Amino acid sequence: MKQNMSSTDRIIRAIVAVVLAALIYFNVLTGTAAVVLGIIAGIFLVTALIGFCPLYALFKLSTNK
Repeated sequence: MKQNMSSTDRIIRAIVAVVLAALIYFNVLTGTAAVVLGIIAGIFLVTALIGFCPLYALFKLSTNK
């Protein structure tokens, strides 16, 4: 699996994931929105850690040089 995400892309995804997780933890987001955004935050964190985004691969995109 070849990395298709740049460092900037990975950092932005990690920050978004942490912010969403904090909003859920402090009960700013609740209910269905919290569940959906929690799943998105998890996906963002995993893709940021491994540097590969399946959607980028599907659309033949890459932010990595």
